[in-house]
Amino acid sequence: MRADRVFAYGAAAGLLGDLLLGDPRRGHPVAAFGRAAGAVERVLWRDHRGWGALHTAVCAGGAAGLAALAARSVRESRTASITLTAAATWAVVGGTSLGREARAIGGALAAGDVEVARERLPHLCGRDPQALDADGIARAVVESVAENTSDAVVGALVWGAVAGVPGLVGFRAVNTLDAMVGHRSTRYRRYGWASARLDDLAGWPGARLTALLAAAAGSDPRGALRAWRADADRHPSPNAGPVEASFAGSLGVRLGGTLAYGGRVEHRPVLNGAGRAVAVGDIERAVRLSRRVSWLAFGVCAAGVLLKRRGGNS
Repeated sequence: MRADRVFAYGAAAGLLGDLLLGDPRRGHPVAAFGRAAGAVERVLWRDHRGWGALHTAVCAGGAAGLAALAARSVRESRTASITLTAAATWAVVGGTSLGREARAIGGALAAGDVEVARERLPHLCGRDPQALDADGIARAVVESVAENTSDAVVGALVWGAVAGVPGLVGFRAVNTLDAMVGHRSTRYRRYGWASARLDDLAGWPGARLTALLAAAAGSDPRGALRAWRADADRHPSPNAGPVEASFAGSLGVRLGGTLAYGGRVEHRPVLNGAGRAVAVGDIERAVRLSRRVSWLAFGVCAAGVLLKRRGGNS
């Protein structure tokens, strides 16, 4: 079977698997990768960019290399190739679990139980929940849904369309390494530099596609594009900026502002300053927008692979 159909059928099956099953509670491949990366870090860690770059190369390169070997071993079998693509897609995307966690926090906030919402927030993002009131938690959830739509779904599909199973696995490996060591703490400021920069590069196309589709799928396309153009570059992350700005404009809300991470307080620019403050009901709206963006991204990526194949045969 042609590679374009393998990706289309396999990725569709993987997305449906995520929709129906979500992430496994035990034995998740990404968690296994995280444990392996942690073991490598314990051996290699030095307060030096070079050692951090080696850590990134070993972990991300190893994951992509193993995925390439697996894809090569089944390439003669149509069924096995589709099954491997489906399994890899299901393993690396996390749209359903993202939506479940966001809705659980939204439900707690709607019931007035801020403490339960604070307890659940670390399952979704790294904010300090004790520093947030109900409105701050709702804003954090919407921002996390926006950013993770790109990181947990769209970016993986983009690289799957480009490089098949190795692209899917490699992207998620890079994204996971960034979450583990890519932050600017004392321990990782230098050691995590390579992982953070590689994640910026790998996430660039998926973030722009996510922002574009959020504008197309939202209720205010012009507002989304206006916020993206005006505010994205003010965000400290080159990839989260376009995504969060576009979501803010699509939903008609303000995102950004003061937040706390691991004892650090950051004062980020406001995105879509003309919008209103985030309300609890906006969490559900953000989850629905995220799901529409995810399936549109699959359609774009599958169509892109098909068009590339036809162009190569012409």
